[in-house]
Amino acid sequence: MTIDISTIAVEQLTPEQAKQELARLAADIVNHDQSYYQNDAPTVSDADYDALRRRNQDIEARFPDLVRADSPSEKIGVAVTSGFAKVNHAVPMLSLGNAFNAEDVHDFFGRVRRFLGLKDDEQIDVVAEPKIDGLSISLRYENGEFVLAATRGDGREGENVTDNVATMHEISKTIAAAVPDVLEVRGEVYLGHDAFQAINEQRERDDEARFANPRNAAAGSLRQLDSAITAQRPLQMFAYAWGEISDPVAETQWEFLQALKRWGFPVNPLARICTSAEDAVAYHQEISELRSDLDYDIDGIVYKVNRIDWQQRLGFVSRAPRWAIAHKFPAEKAQTVLKEITIQVGRTGALTPVANLVPVTVGGVVVSRATLHNTDEIARKDIREGDSVVIQRAGDVIPQIVEVITEKRPADSKPFVFPDHCPECGSLAVREPDEAVVRCTGGLICPAQKLERLKHFVSRQAFDIDGLGGKHIDAFQAEGLIDTPGDIFRLHDKHEQLRQREGWGDKSVDNLIASIELRRTIPLERLIFALGIRQVGQATGRQLALHYGTLAAWISEMQQATDERQANPDETKKPELVGEAFTRLCDIDGIGISMADDIVQFIGQPQNLAVIDDLSAALNVEDAVQPDTSASKISGKVVVFTGSLETISRAEAKATAEALGAKVTGSVSKKTDYVVIGTDPGSKATKAKDLGIPVLSEEEWQALINS
Repeated sequence: MTIDISTIAVEQLTPEQAKQELARLAADIVNHDQSYYQNDAPTVSDADYDALRRRNQDIEARFPDLVRADSPSEKIGVAVTSGFAKVNHAVPMLSLGNAFNAEDVHDFFGRVRRFLGLKDDEQIDVVAEPKIDGLSISLRYENGEFVLAATRGDGREGENVTDNVATMHEISKTIAAAVPDVLEVRGEVYLGHDAFQAINEQRERDDEARFANPRNAAAGSLRQLDSAITAQRPLQMFAYAWGEISDPVAETQWEFLQALKRWGFPVNPLARICTSAEDAVAYHQEISELRSDLDYDIDGIVYKVNRIDWQQRLGFVSRAPRWAIAHKFPAEKAQTVLKEITIQVGRTGALTPVANLVPVTVGGVVVSRATLHNTDEIARKDIREGDSVVIQRAGDVIPQIVEVITEKRPADSKPFVFPDHCPECGSLAVREPDEAVVRCTGGLICPAQKLERLKHFVSRQAFDIDGLGGKHIDAFQAEGLIDTPGDIFRLHDKHEQLRQREGWGDKSVDNLIASIELRRTIPLERLIFALGIRQVGQATGRQLALHYGTLAAWISEMQQATDERQANPDETKKPELVGEAFTRLCDIDGIGISMADDIVQFIGQPQNLAVIDDLSAALNVEDAVQPDTSASKISGKVVVFTGSLETISRAEAKATAEALGAKVTGSVSKKTDYVVIGTDPGSKATKAKDLGIPVLSEEEWQALINS
């Protein structure tokens, strides 16, 4: 019997199982991020999503050498929607790590204490405030004048929604008080419950679909291309942080909140300073009891270290600050009936079972579907059509099935039989050893896979073509207007066919063609991601682009690696036994044998090479630009810290080194450039000396990085 790796406890995973599980988690999380951040239509519960991220984090902590280049730990949100101009954030808008219980909160305080090297009796104050379930926003003021508003987007690049935010009555257009010349105020835009209800009642009178919940309504209102519509929606905001700021205005987080109030920004009145983990947990319980009485949705409590100098020392880890954490509320539950299980086919051929439910209201939101993930999930919970089930949700999501109420099961109930053939093309559906997913073997002959690949190609992280979304891809393929990605760039030859479509005219066709033309120039990393190679996300696409530099170089290397893999099909443990190109591919940070196999198998299929050749003839693919690290003397160096450091903690030393472009590892090898020793350094220092690797004291290390 094949084991479902997703059910194995992290501490029991083998390295190979951990590698496969990290690949699955990376793919699942990026899909859920797209649904939540881009479409405002999540596909899993907050609790389920948080569990995926936490499992990914735990596996990476146990197997640090297996951390992938496209790890969800490195990502914040997703790329921006195409209806607005792009805004590069001068200071990234980060996400937050999560705590789910009191133990997690105590762990957070402990991590802060250890990182900063604080004594056990030294007090750590945090600012605690409700976590608003809305849309993150950044407001930029120059010389006290409001000049720009941007959404978070992927954390680095957001949407310019200045005109829409300007319609909000709570947003000051001019700050009368003395403020820094450049001031970015960040917060959360939301809709109150009463306003949300009024909007939905009006939409019903206008025969329009109701918004699922206040967050959806707020996001939809803020993303209106017509700001007059936004002006009709009573959006509100709570401010709580800063982005780029030309001069410091406070020494603590609490002082900054008071400054925001003096400047006229709305600040949550429930914010409070907590002086310990116990105090923070008590505050969480207090607000949880008040939650139902609030006029806005919250999904937890955010704790931020109060001292800003401590925040600066703590810094960031991948997608989140070390000095803040979100303590989430438990998921809400309800009972309903599972009417039918249907199968969806994704772009990689994965067959995903979906539970179609009798609609039920959970936490004020009507839900009617839930993903069942895979066949093992169905078997493990013994989920059957006709069952009464307990579902849970936290936030605006399609829920998860927690359990089956077996005593209510119909007498004629039968176990669900997972299909062994693709429901779309009839091809054999197989499950590879040690994988939880059943996949269609039809490849591009499968209409569902071909369609989903085309949708992925034009998605916002890929080519991001304004006016060419999933519904258009559905229609264009059905009408024979497009069949391959290259066909998109030949739509200008079908102007007349497009113009004759219902609802289209010269202007809409011209706008679409113009949007397509804008994407004829594309960075290499986005093209690689757009191809839809299994396991290759945005981060991996960026890594591949930076490593190989040009499209021609990448294809040439991948073809050589493909030839090597085909010549050595049984060598799976050591890349060097496969060949030089395959080894070079596996040496890229975050790319192991499993991912390398998926990449070379993709390139090894003639139809995929034909697609790439077709695209390269139609596009200007920009070479990757290597980042400028000339200012750092340790950029690209491999560093090992050993022994007890006295001036800073080990974690802070590692964070500083990585920020300067170094790679910090835990073992000494011939590839190591420096070994930094504290007191009682042990065998690593001895091995470094034996290998002739420079060994630095703390003082020498500080002199090196400060020079």
